[in-house]
Amino acid sequence: PALLRTRFHTSEILVSLMLVYVAQLLLSWLVHGPWRDPDGFGFPQSRQFSESAILPIMLEGTRTHAGIWLTLVALVLVFVFMRWSVVAFQMRVAGLAPRAADYAGFNARRTIWIGLLTGGAAAGIAGMNEIAGPIGQLSMPLSPGYGFAAIIVAFVGRLHPVGILLASLLMALLYLGGESAQMQLALPAAVSGVFQGLLLFFLLATDVLIHFRLTPTWRSKA
Repeated sequence: PALLRTRFHTSEILVSLMLVYVAQLLLSWLVHGPWRDPDGFGFPQSRQFSESAILPIMLEGTRTHAGIWLTLVALVLVFVFMRWSVVAFQMRVAGLAPRAADYAGFNARRTIWIGLLTGGAAAGIAGMNEIAGPIGQLSMPLSPGYGFAAIIVAFVGRLHPVGILLASLLMALLYLGGESAQMQLALPAAVSGVFQGLLLFFLLATDVLIHFRLTPTWRSKA
């Protein structure tokens, strides 16, 4: 996305979303081909990771593992970076006012590369926590749409690290509630996605109503 953005001025959001399907197809080829477990009865999955490659469980009887500490450390580092870093200030200016960034002499290419590489590294850490935590192997499907849910988390958290932490807990509650409703009430699996979409829809609608005021205009009769 960074290369296409800086070279061809494409939308990094659309490119990132489309590359998700490329990554899924690549992963599918790996678990169906060279990385398939020969003892897995033909299922598209890799071998089980060794004990040294799996994150230890923090609470017995739960799926809470040591990846939560990596998440909290990453949250603190991102908070410090976004709060006191000059590069983060340049990224905010370039995103909100590109012309002002050019006038100030900020390096737009460098800012885009740093921002997208940092986001890619955070996504990689999240994927590692999922694979090396409760799953312990590569399989298809890899996740129930956590990457797309992260977009909603970012909007709900107002792009602030602390807000994103609280929004991610809310999103986890929606996932768990959807699974519970699916098992106990025989509701379809798409219920969780519907609530996530409604959450994003009402949030965007609220932003519109806050920033724009509807004023009725009355036309006088001729």
